[in-house]
Amino acid sequence: MEHDKMRGTIVVVDDEDDIVQFIQDALEDEGYTVFTAFDGAQALLVARAHHPDLMILDIMLPRRDGFAVCRELREELDIPILFLSAKQSDADKIQGFRVGADDYVLKPFSIKELMARVEAHLRRERRGQQRRDQAHSATCLNYGHLSIDLSAYEVRYAGQLLPLTLKEFEIIQLLVLHPRQVFSREVIYDRIWKMDALGDTKTVTEHIKRIRKKISHYDSRTEYISTVWGVGYKWELRTSI
Repeated sequence: MEHDKMRGTIVVVDDEDDIVQFIQDALEDEGYTVFTAFDGAQALLVARAHHPDLMILDIMLPRRDGFAVCRELREELDIPILFLSAKQSDADKIQGFRVGADDYVLKPFSIKELMARVEAHLRRERRGQQRRDQAHSATCLNYGHLSIDLSAYEVRYAGQLLPLTLKEFEIIQLLVLHPRQVFSREVIYDRIWKMDALGDTKTVTEHIKRIRKKISHYDSRTEYISTVWGVGYKWELRTSI
């Protein structure tokens, strides 16, 4: 039977059977198609086999922890990944965002809050897809060898396509459409994730780092996104000698 892709396909990964069953039941009651895994290696196999719309991922897993799973999948799938973990330190949260997570939910958790976060992430992904589908004219911005195609959602350097995720591109898009305007992490999070109270703005910092790293692979001399310390970020080219 073909899965209901309108509502969404979700992979739930945790080594505790009762937690997996609890989340699976709640999601299926809302009409989601759910696949499960109980260790890191199995999580990778399930995700690659089913290409889900979202993943809920524990960190402390056997056979590869959640950090490793997220880092590897982030190179292959551009989907929301929500960590669900009892690890509460800021260092763990920062590491989660650094390896590519979109959200971090602490155990013990409210199933209603988890469901709200899932729906918010999927709703945002659907809006992004609709914007791409409705794009009808190519709008390109050029900064030397760096070109940004706003309708194709592509950034290229000297013709080479940068492997950006959707959120990374949308951060660039926000900044280039308002050159030299400074955006705080909170405003960027609100504009891009559209979930003002449902996440941690540290993920903005980590996304900016990844954008810079991907651009610097081709151009290490030019800084395209400038940091205004204590305020936020802006699109302003600065070239080192």
